[in-house]
Amino acid sequence: MAPGKARALASEEVDKVIMADKSVECKGICKSYQRLFGSGTMVLKDISLDIDAAEIFGLLGPNGSGKTTLISIFSTLIYPEQGHLRIMGLDAKRDKDVIRKLINISSAKPNFPWSLTVKENLRHYGMLYGLHGSTLAKTVEDQIDAFELGEYRDMKFEDLSTGLKQRLSLAKAMLNRPRLLFLDEPTTGLDPDMSMKTRLLIQRIHHEQGVSVVLSTHYMPEAEMLCDRIAFLRKGEIVALDTPQNLKNHLGLGERVVVRYVGPMDIAKLEEVPGVLSVTAVSGRAEIVIDRSTENLDRIIKLFSRANILDISIKEPDLEDVFLELAR
Repeated sequence: MAPGKARALASEEVDKVIMADKSVECKGICKSYQRLFGSGTMVLKDISLDIDAAEIFGLLGPNGSGKTTLISIFSTLIYPEQGHLRIMGLDAKRDKDVIRKLINISSAKPNFPWSLTVKENLRHYGMLYGLHGSTLAKTVEDQIDAFELGEYRDMKFEDLSTGLKQRLSLAKAMLNRPRLLFLDEPTTGLDPDMSMKTRLLIQRIHHEQGVSVVLSTHYMPEAEMLCDRIAFLRKGEIVALDTPQNLKNHLGLGERVVVRYVGPMDIAKLEEVPGVLSVTAVSGRAEIVIDRSTENLDRIIKLFSRANILDISIKEPDLEDVFLELAR
């Protein structure tokens, strides 16, 4: 293909990206890793989903469920044996060179040239992304400011804390101003305070710069705080896909009412109350899961009239409950 024609094609494909309302479209994705001896191991089985360009999308699941492999496929680092994949409207295999200019990735436990400083690392990767001269200098300074790395600009990578290494990884991932950002376990190994700061950074990148975000995680607070929708993976398959709230609703994970009491209690009658999903009672403690749409708390309390209630607590379901339910 002649250079002029190649440039025209790239421009035309980029126009398609600007119009794309889906950041990821995949159907029937399968991936296996071959063993040296014996049959291969299937790590992804018939993965089909669409991710909107305007959302933060989460891949949730236990370790070994296939999250990192799927991120690697979406970012064109590896290819599936079966299935079709489009990234921002472009064919993932045919148009991979164009796609790679429009995406970036930040992984858990980032590894940079250990002897280079924060600024030197950003300049190094900026040049790899094709930035030069004043554009490179300005972009590096912009990322140092955006990720609050100013006081560490001359510190070598080997001397950075885990949290600062993760922040540098995010800054690196934004050097080419990606339209789509992949985050693989972005807060692994961070303390609670730094984890929260990292999540707030991700939110800011998404809202202020309009960047589509796909992240993998097994941390429930992270998924619930950040994600518009979540695909739950188990053993390489999607077993649920919806918003965090709908996942909780669809699984019948109602409010948990815990009553501590002394005295007689008819548990069978408690189980017959409309809207009660389950009852567990042991040694003066009853845990009742109720449908939140049903006004039945008064009926439950009345059944304890012959007992002395010591304490009542109510807990709404969270993604931890979803995780435990789906990981079975």
